[in-house]
Amino acid sequence: MTGPHLDQPLASHMIVLAPMEGLLDFVLRDVLTRVGGVDRCVSEFIRVTNTLLPERTFYRVVPELRLGGKTLSGVPVRPQLLGSDPDCLADNAARVASLGADGVDLNFGCPAKQVNRHGGGAALLQDPDVLFKITQAVRRAVPAHQVVSAKMRLGFEHDNDAEACAQALAAGGASEIVVHARTKADGYRPPAYWPRIEDIRRVVNVPIIANGEIWNVQDALKAREASGCHDLMIGRGMITHPGLGLAIKQFDAAQKQQPLPWQELQTHIAVFWSHVRQHISRRHQAGRLKQWLNFLRKHYPEAQDAYLQLRLTNNPDDFDRWLNNAHLEHQHLYQKLRQQPNATPTWMHDDEDEAMFEQACA
Repeated sequence: MTGPHLDQPLASHMIVLAPMEGLLDFVLRDVLTRVGGVDRCVSEFIRVTNTLLPERTFYRVVPELRLGGKTLSGVPVRPQLLGSDPDCLADNAARVASLGADGVDLNFGCPAKQVNRHGGGAALLQDPDVLFKITQAVRRAVPAHQVVSAKMRLGFEHDNDAEACAQALAAGGASEIVVHARTKADGYRPPAYWPRIEDIRRVVNVPIIANGEIWNVQDALKAREASGCHDLMIGRGMITHPGLGLAIKQFDAAQKQQPLPWQELQTHIAVFWSHVRQHISRRHQAGRLKQWLNFLRKHYPEAQDAYLQLRLTNNPDDFDRWLNNAHLEHQHLYQKLRQQPNATPTWMHDDEDEAMFEQACA
């Protein structure tokens, strides 16, 4: 199969919001799916060691499970598990599947040293047989109508076994595989080796989703062409450019691309800040918004100005003043959100969820 031509519009294909530990949590998922252009999200990983986790652990990381496994905008969220013991992963997969998600995702791509040192994430790519055993055990434990998917990198130190790893996942029962087009050793350094995804795609009979180094529409088109995949997973590119999913969808539909203007984005920032102000301890509030502004400034000059203005302060009142002084066209939205106690979802209002919110945003 030949990949999509770079300049040829396509029927709309799937855009998946990537998991990003320590950054892309349920708070940012809510905001980014409000913007639009996202068909599905994958949660940050839930670490599984040697125990069956209580339901509250899954709700803590994926509170959308209380909304039928979807964000407030109706976008499905698939919980992701990380571990190395097939039986323990299977037990936990069955439990989280019972909470109403559309499926379960398995993490074989995390490059973090602490995770890899304990035999999780990308370290498992050194043994395709273990990948098969884990996937098979999870597939047997999860009801047939729910998906078992997996995310992998091209390898650990090298990409020699990339095809064998993907084949092991497919043979074990994964019905969809996301491939981050770099090895663990590559980390997040450019480039992403999209043609290697095409090599993988040719030797497995399950859908493959391309991931890695997609920052704009042109990158998305190049990734599609080089990998042969129409479906994409995007993480940092979407955080930096929240309108990227919409822009790709507009291209696919042969529509004129309408950039997400800074003024409109500020209303989404106001929603984000409202969540933070209501549910996180004061000392952590400023850092959470500065973290996002640090990404946004790569695409929006206005975010650069805001970041420079606010980076030295940790006083949330300064961020309130910044939003209030921005002269938003829809400034009333922010004021309304700040004044209404029910502006945030009901699943954020009990003590356990407020503690979870603070932990996630700290």
